[in-house]
Formats: sequence, structure tokens, C-alpha cells
Amino acid sequence: QVQLVESGGGLVQAGDSLRLSCAFSGRTFSTHSMGWFRQAPGKEREFVAGISRSGSPTYYADSVKGRFTISRDNAKNTVYLQMNSLKPEDTAVYYCAADQSPVFYTTTTPDYWGQGTQVTVSS
Repeated sequence: QVQLVESGGGLVQAGDSLRLSCAFSGRTFSTHSMGWFRQAPGKEREFVAGISRSGSPTYYADSVKGRFTISRDNAKNTVYLQMNSLKPEDTAVYYCAADQSPVFYTTTTPDYWGQGTQVTVSS
């Protein structure tokens, strides 16, 4: 079975950086495109970033473009989300996701979800 386990969340101050990791297991990682979503209290779950099987192309939500970077290491079965210049509005539960299609678009509905990791940014 596919399992996705996020790590790296925590409490930081505005302007700080944080890197989230997601470990993939159960199937062949390199055949899956990967994505990150987030959900803040009282808001809908939203797409944050997506990455193709090979690492290109990538897609980002307008709200994080230029600040966040998604990457993957197929040898380690891991996808990352580097978050810089964090803002209080980035506070949310961040979810890792995997899809069997080759490219993770902004409109992709993932096949698999992780349990989420909390990111809190204080002002």
C-alpha cells in the first residue's frame, strides 16, 4: 500500500524558512507525480505546488510563487517543499499527495494523501 509521511512542520516566526519532507513507500516513487496542499482553519484545502515524475515541469499557487520551491529526490523516495519568507497567512496543515499521472497540475486530484503536518507562522 502507498504511504506518505510528512515531516518538518513546526512553529516559526514571520520571515523565517522551513523545509517540509514527504517520504513515499509502497509503490515505485519515480512513476508518480507529487504535490503539496494546505488547509487553514475555516478555509478550503488549496493546491500549493506540484512536480512531475522527472522533476519538470513544476506548478505553484500564485500565493506562494517566488517563495516556495518543490523538489524531489527519486533515489530517496522523497519530495520536499522549501518555504522561504513565511507569512502568518501560510499557517495551515500541509498535506503531501501522490498521483499516478506523469504531471501534477493545479487541477490534479491525487490518488494518495499523507496525514498532514502543522505549520504555524507567528507575526
